[in-house]
Amino acid sequence: MPHSAARLADIEPFHVVELLARARQLEAEGRDIIHMEVGEPDFPTPAPIADAAVDAIKSGKMLYTQALGLPELRSSISDFYRQRYGVNVPAARIAVTNGASGALNLAFACLADPGSEWLLADPGYPCNRHILRTYEGRPQALPVGPDSNFQPTPAQVAGAWNERTAGLLVASPANPTGTLLTAPEITALAEVCREKNGHFLVDEIYHGLTYAPSSKGTCSAAQEVPLGNETDAPTACAAGDDLWVINSFSKYFQMTGWRLGWMVIPGAFVRDVEKLAQNLVLCPSTPAQHAALAAFRPETIAILEERRAEFRRRRDFLAPALESLGFRVTARPEGAFYLYCDCSALTADSFTLARDLLEKTGVAATPGLDFGSNAPEKHIRFAYTTSIDRLAEAVDRLRRYLGR
Repeated sequence: MPHSAARLADIEPFHVVELLARARQLEAEGRDIIHMEVGEPDFPTPAPIADAAVDAIKSGKMLYTQALGLPELRSSISDFYRQRYGVNVPAARIAVTNGASGALNLAFACLADPGSEWLLADPGYPCNRHILRTYEGRPQALPVGPDSNFQPTPAQVAGAWNERTAGLLVASPANPTGTLLTAPEITALAEVCREKNGHFLVDEIYHGLTYAPSSKGTCSAAQEVPLGNETDAPTACAAGDDLWVINSFSKYFQMTGWRLGWMVIPGAFVRDVEKLAQNLVLCPSTPAQHAALAAFRPETIAILEERRAEFRRRRDFLAPALESLGFRVTARPEGAFYLYCDCSALTADSFTLARDLLEKTGVAATPGLDFGSNAPEKHIRFAYTTSIDRLAEAVDRLRRYLGR
């Protein structure tokens, strides 16, 4: 019988998606499920973005665009970097992509030779290593933990680098931990990659969803900062024009189903990425690109900033609530919308715990199994992508289940 490519043996299912499928099945049977498993904002796409898509569709502007995206959208993204971060990123170095996943596919298709090794944090977003393997690269896990705020250090990267290593991929804010890299840390990691003549890729898809430290729970011991005075994480674009920086309209801009992202590319590789995009995808979604032109309008940003403040309120409620039940929040969640918890005081198997929570309490959470091989059985991720009232209900259900 014909068989699939050998690489498929190394590509695991996305367990949280399968968990979501079971949750949807239980809902269809009449169960009330509180979704804390999938990294998807619960807010609808802001109205200015949706309205822009409708207007574009009505105008008939639905032809293929350039492979790297609408020139006016690339320019808008360039303006966004200048206005929000004070960084000059030429539009010519920006590729609009089919989601951040599409950006990473293009990056690894461009850079990963068969057998080349790439350093990735563990725990980390699982699809990154599987996309790399699809292009015949080899992911090499860098175990990270509380001592480095779940981020790789320059010394760790330098020590793991060998003659087969081609580059490093990091995420800030990170999934599943929500931790950030500081500007000096990004610069130091970039210097290691330059010294090793390797590539440096930075996943920034949760940019915009960053929060001032909280004095509540164990998010931070820092003084409370008033809501609305949030600061953005530093962009890796400021660390040099030789970095690959991936972003998305999915998380901060709340356009998950629109499947649109972008990538900032070192100038020498723009043509290579363009050729790949022409052949692999032709172009990103035309309706989504016209919609995204409204993403940077002041009225849209105002909506998004209100929602960012709401995510922070949820974090500040949920972190201490979970700790009161015996979970330990060992990462500093200053971005994204996740709490990565050590659950070893409650169970020896986070996968069994996640399954039982779903079946017995109707609370859906993601076990550490999805995020790598670094003590996954001790960790579980809760997404605060639902209202505080629903989070409070989830905490009550967990308390009853745990007998606390």
